[in-house]
Amino acid sequence: MKGRITIIFIVLTLFTVLLLLVDIGAGSVKLSIGDVAKALIGESEDPAVSKIVIDIRLIKSIVAILAGAALSISGLQMQTMFRNPLAGPYVLGVSSGASLAVALFILGLPGLGMQSGIMSTIGMTGAALLGSGIVLALVAVVGRRIKDIMVVLILGMMVSSGISAIVQILQYMSSDEALKSFVIWTMGSLGNVTSEQLPILLAVVFIGLILAVATIKSLNLLLLGEEYAVTMGYNSRRGRTMILMSTALLAGSVTAFCGPIGFIGLALPHVARAIFGSADHRILIPGVALTGAAVMLGCDIVSKILVIPINAITALIGIPIVIWIVFRQRAV
Repeated sequence: MKGRITIIFIVLTLFTVLLLLVDIGAGSVKLSIGDVAKALIGESEDPAVSKIVIDIRLIKSIVAILAGAALSISGLQMQTMFRNPLAGPYVLGVSSGASLAVALFILGLPGLGMQSGIMSTIGMTGAALLGSGIVLALVAVVGRRIKDIMVVLILGMMVSSGISAIVQILQYMSSDEALKSFVIWTMGSLGNVTSEQLPILLAVVFIGLILAVATIKSLNLLLLGEEYAVTMGYNSRRGRTMILMSTALLAGSVTAFCGPIGFIGLALPHVARAIFGSADHRILIPGVALTGAAVMLGCDIVSKILVIPINAITALIGIPIVIWIVFRQRAV
């Protein structure tokens, strides 16, 4: 069993590296894998190729890896904590909170929100992080007072629906130019992160990953049911808070920098379970991160080839998986 899982990890890692090289090479200026490899190790003879690879496409590919891993892990955590295969990283309002904050920034302050300068980008990113953090903190506070985790799930969905209604009102009252800018953000993009912003995204995702690793024991205990997990030493308040904090950092940071990217966090945990054939989170946490990174790189390649938003690609991949989940588990 261990040998089989090790082989899967090796094959999936090599496949991800191959997708990384292809993703960097894909674009308006197509580059071969050899050109990309030479540029990455500093042996390219063409300075223009090196600039394209290092300064532009490598950053976008790194963002794709971070986004895929972060969203997939947060989705796995939500599905285990709520014991619901259709739970995702945005089920508690993380995406809606970020969307509301960005809507207020773009639609409420159109003069600033529609500018393309660095201050506008930082402001929009900060607004998204703040919005997602406030909503999840609110749900976490409520969750500490309510023992039934399904009630917390329902409250999160209600908060998300209420926020979506406010966003729709803002859209209805905004100008055409501001509305277009906001709609473009909602489509999701991996290319908005600059070299100055990348370290911030890396740091936030890294902290979220540390917390995710710290929750492995709690997640494995939750597989047995929360009541039984408590008898085995599971601290429900502490465990729930750590899981929510990890989800906020992982999903919130990706939403802030890349926009709301759907279906990755919902579908990829199920794909990882099928590939590795295990429910042990010691295997699933790194497994789902690697799977999410590979799929997001693949989506970015297709997005470049077809010249369509990344959200359209993730939806086309995720929807069939969700339908498959529903048919497999009709009790959902």
